[in-house]
Amino acid sequence: MVLRTACLLALVLAAGCATSPPLATEGAAVSVTPEQARAGMDRLEGTRVLWGGVVVASTNREETTRLEILAHPLDRRQRPRTQAQSGPRFLAIHQGYLETADFAPGRSVTLTGPLVGLHEGQVGEAPYTYPVVAAEDLHLWPTPEQGRQSPPRFHFGLGVLFGS
Repeated sequence: MVLRTACLLALVLAAGCATSPPLATEGAAVSVTPEQARAGMDRLEGTRVLWGGVVVASTNREETTRLEILAHPLDRRQRPRTQAQSGPRFLAIHQGYLETADFAPGRSVTLTGPLVGLHEGQVGEAPYTYPVVAAEDLHLWPTPEQGRQSPPRFHFGLGVLFGS
């Protein structure tokens, strides 16, 4: 009985430590990629997507913040897999102010929102067509330094209490 209780307690604690994806995916076309959006925006405009990648540039405008993001596939926790081959760049337009020091080049981000069109721009000297997402929900991932936190300072054990 004690062993069964200990096993049940361990399962409950392990479930409590499991992390869930940071963004809700209800209504999002999670299989639509930036490549597909660039090629078929006429039929995909308005589609809510879940995309992520690495920030290339961030710019504050009068009422919005524009993020240029190099797309990467997401893992099961929705974190961009930056070791995987990158996809095309896309633009995320967020209503309101985002601190560009936080959304600096090299930071990983995941977002959801509807596709709102294409933007003709340039990457260096080359013309480039960006798919554009109206970013409704954003998740900025911690940097590797921020991810290295000290381990929890609690311990589990069995003890025996003797009294007189």
